[in-house]
Amino acid sequence: MRYLIAALAVLGIVVSVLAFQIHYSNAVQPCDINSRWDCGIVNHSRYAMIGKVPVAAVGIVGYFILGVLAFMRRRSLTLIASLLGLGYALYLTNIEAHKLEVWCLYCVSSQIIIAVITLLAIFWAFFGRPRRQPA
Repeated sequence: MRYLIAALAVLGIVVSVLAFQIHYSNAVQPCDINSRWDCGIVNHSRYAMIGKVPVAAVGIVGYFILGVLAFMRRRSLTLIASLLGLGYALYLTNIEAHKLEVWCLYCVSSQIIIAVITLLAIFWAFFGRPRRQPA
């Protein structure tokens, strides 16, 4: 399970890096699909920053931490971190849906990734076999 969560965390880092690149780009983006799907609008909005830090950078760091925690077999901490990440992703999704009324393909992909990581972390924490201690 730890390898699967770590692999999804790497995928989350890739998606966050793509969103990070859009944040600092003024070019037409590959996910500028129509008036409802435009990563540029989302990543250049006032909600795309926490202070002076882009939300995508927070995603990169968050997924990295999740991957490290999973790889180190820290089940409880992986679950807590994934729940925090899911909560923040849901908050951002709410902003996209109700304030911006525009969706970012990378943000939705990240939402799906963190949701799957959270489900796996719940399963791993509560139903995964505990590791045997050497006698």
